[in-house]
Amino acid sequence: MARGKIQMKRIENATSRQVTFSKRRNGLLKKAYELSVLCDAEVAVIIFSPKGRVYEFSNSDMQKTIERYHKYIKEVQNDKPEMERYSQQLRVEAANMVKKIELLEVSRRKLLGQGLGLCSVEELQEVQNQLERSLRNIRARKSHVFKEQIEQLKAKERLLREENTKLSEKFAGKQKRPSTQRKEAAIFGSQSSQRSEVETELFIGLPENRCS
Repeated sequence: MARGKIQMKRIENATSRQVTFSKRRNGLLKKAYELSVLCDAEVAVIIFSPKGRVYEFSNSDMQKTIERYHKYIKEVQNDKPEMERYSQQLRVEAANMVKKIELLEVSRRKLLGQGLGLCSVEELQEVQNQLERSLRNIRARKSHVFKEQIEQLKAKERLLREENTKLSEKFAGKQKRPSTQRKEAAIFGSQSSQRSEVETELFIGLPENRCS
């Protein structure tokens, strides 16, 4: 059988109220003990019954826990003015930021040619000056970018010329090498033939005939 949901209001029947108090008290003390053991927390629970009886639980010293609580409350109260000043400063900064955003949005719309119907002559002149300054900045930036691109292209051109020169010299050296080798071979061949002729003349005939 399903249990009925208990309404969150004072139980009028004294007996039922006492039974509920005992059950909930024991459950609360049990949960406090479990919290202190499982989570290594400093826990202190004080319960006063409707008749004035005191039930308490503390995993350390109840008095020390209470003193620690009072010390914490005092520190919070001392820090409260500083926290309020800091909070007020944040609110002021946030309001200023909202105003700046609104002004920037208005300026953006004016630069786009929107919302000019209520502008005075001075405001329109200021918008015109802003547009002219923007155009000057754009032209200057464009010119700077063009100069950088031209310098990069010139640098690439120099590199290509250097590479082309190196390749031409290398190719010319390869063409000269075979002709030089052929000349050296021809010279060496003529010298060899001359030596063979000399040696042939030296060894023809007997020694006495060579003397005559």
